[in-house]
Amino acid sequence: MNTNTARCSLLLFSLVLLVGSGCSGQQQSVDGWYSLFDGETFDGWKASDQPGSFKIEDGVIVCNGPRSHLFYEGEVEGANFKNFEFTAEVKTAPGSNSGIYIHTKFQETGWPTIGYEAQVWNTGRTAETDPNSHFERKMTGSLYAVRNVWKTPVPDNEWFTYRIRVEGKTIRIWINDTQTVDYTESENPPRSEDQKDRLLSSGTFALQAHDPGSTVYYRSLKVKPLPADLPTPGTPLSDLELDTRLTELGRKSFPLMDLHVHLKEGLTLEDTLANARKYGMTYGIAVNCGLDNVVPNEEKLREFLETYERPADAYLALQAEGREWLDLFSEESISKFDYVFTDSMTWTNDRGKRMRLWIEEEVEVGNPQHFMRMLVNRIETILNNEPIDIYVNPTYLPDQINHRYDELWTEKRMDRVIKGLVENQIALEINDVRRIPSPTFIKLAKEKGVKFTCGTNNRSADDLGWSKYCLEMIEECELKASDMWDPSMK
Repeated sequence: MNTNTARCSLLLFSLVLLVGSGCSGQQQSVDGWYSLFDGETFDGWKASDQPGSFKIEDGVIVCNGPRSHLFYEGEVEGANFKNFEFTAEVKTAPGSNSGIYIHTKFQETGWPTIGYEAQVWNTGRTAETDPNSHFERKMTGSLYAVRNVWKTPVPDNEWFTYRIRVEGKTIRIWINDTQTVDYTESENPPRSEDQKDRLLSSGTFALQAHDPGSTVYYRSLKVKPLPADLPTPGTPLSDLELDTRLTELGRKSFPLMDLHVHLKEGLTLEDTLANARKYGMTYGIAVNCGLDNVVPNEEKLREFLETYERPADAYLALQAEGREWLDLFSEESISKFDYVFTDSMTWTNDRGKRMRLWIEEEVEVGNPQHFMRMLVNRIETILNNEPIDIYVNPTYLPDQINHRYDELWTEKRMDRVIKGLVENQIALEINDVRRIPSPTFIKLAKEKGVKFTCGTNNRSADDLGWSKYCLEMIEECELKASDMWDPSMK
């Protein structure tokens, strides 16, 4: 072989290698997926002001130390991604906080101001002693401060898969194949001044080392670039005022939870959870347990618990119906629910008659004052003797006397109910469908230290949304995150 032939062969061989690795110099993909971390070095990554907060151990990126962020600056897509699917395996030590930033860019110091953060935080609320201090409740799987998850879908000390997909103006997040976020930006999404650049555009990824007390592990970081011209599959909220209010509350870590949701009139669990993702909420699915109800006895309750597949992103509530419910169900079965609630809409009157307050012909209201004395006595008995977490449908009055609500619910009667709530550490529901209790009742209860929950108490899919009355009361009664109860506080 002459010299010219040898040179041509070498050139051809070099071109083959170049084409095989991608003409842009980009590393080779497998089925469209590129690895972003080689398991041994930080090649392609650059840390901000505290690079010592990141290290590699046994093929794993360990984030621990003063606040710092590790930005991808490698060759894949020139570290500038628009539409993509990203996956990583993540593990958290107890009490640890971190995040995965998307559509961001390198920043020498501080929290990244550009792009979105996908939250990593499994432990739950912090053990703060000051009730007025900030509680971080935005859990793993949240699109931080925009659409949050209020129930951690995975425990600490276990590896889980984090998947993020961006198409057009839609961001979707999955944790271990459970979808937690389905958010689509509007043309003018509501943002506070410090979050004005929390928007979709294009950019790189970053991992967060939050603080010296947090240790979070990342491995198997991969990305699949998608065509830049993909259409937006989702639809933004049409109610800008509601979107603004929910986003602002979420930014402040106000737990947007509806803990009184029913799967009724054909409403499926899948549709319910899709609705929760739309609003950035967490639902509590309530099962009616008691005489003449969906689950009337222990046998049926055990059957339900054995067959019900619990979603990772929702709570499960036992709605105790009637005063005999404790005799119908075992402590073991009751304990399998995340929380228990009841109301006083089924009880026995002074003559031993079982009453259902929502059935007109069974309600005795000929003497409203006598009825109220009976009602408040029964409520006190429930609060003092039944092991419940939330008292729901509070201050309900039958239609025949509801127009006298403010007159019949005197301050003395309200004080008696509030005293029972406080002494037994029972939360008070702000009920959407019945728009109760009144602002006066809520303010009195707040002064005495009562915790609150929000409950739609929906009758079908048509009235399942975000509790508008609860939103009104949060604003009018100046409720804070620390005023709200959630099942992780048990």
